[in-house]
Amino acid sequence: MAADIAAENYRPSDDEPFMNDRQKEYFRRKLLKWKDEILQEARETLAALQAESENHADIADRASSETDRAIELRARDRQRKLISKIDAALTRIDDGSYGYCEETGDPISLKRLDARPIATLSIEAQERHERRERVYRDD
Repeated sequence: MAADIAAENYRPSDDEPFMNDRQKEYFRRKLLKWKDEILQEARETLAALQAESENHADIADRASSETDRAIELRARDRQRKLISKIDAALTRIDDGSYGYCEETGDPISLKRLDARPIATLSIEAQERHERRERVYRDD
């Protein structure tokens, strides 16, 4: 029990070796909790969509309901893609590549990983990537 409490209060620090076992476990738990929350929301959405499958007599009500349903389904699709990114991050934890920039191989800052645990690029590499996207998008 004391170990669980300690694990709950733990925050990765730059004062310890990068991606040590404790940090890996911290990020694994964070990713799994995030995935569970998304899956729970998806179950609730599915239940709500099934419960609201009644026919609306008023055409405006029907249109509003269809719009709400489309928005909800788009949000769920984004979350489905997010789950695949979470699964990929969990795989990187297992293979030892988690926390390192795909582009440079340098460690990704702990603050960035804590804010965005699925990050695959360091802030610098992400900024370069976004600048390139803007240049090509403007063409």
